[in-house]
Amino acid sequence: MKIFFFIVFFSVSFPVAAQKKAAALHGAIAFHQQSGSIGWATDRRTAREAQVEALKQCGDEKCVVVANVSRGCAALARDSGKFVVMKGATQQEAETKAMAKCGALCQIAAWTCTK
Repeated sequence: MKIFFFIVFFSVSFPVAAQKKAAALHGAIAFHQQSGSIGWATDRRTAREAQVEALKQCGDEKCVVVANVSRGCAALARDSGKFVVMKGATQQEAETKAMAKCGALCQIAAWTCTK
């Protein structure tokens, strides 16, 4: 009886443990409009790790995190006077939304997608 309980318990518990490993990963985009500095991070374990990496890559002490993403994508479009950040399920969707909101003179400056 004890062996049966162990086998049943183990087989029921194992999928739960596997699900914990498949936790969402995080990404971020950091930007400083005046200098044009941009940084991004992809597939970090926590939102904080993604933000810290994006800020580090951005390089300017005045950079700010403008996008956080998990299980999806984010894109930053900009022109000389403005910027727009949008999210989507795919890179293409995020970029299309950002360009539509930013306008014809904008260009995609950064994007990130997570698993």
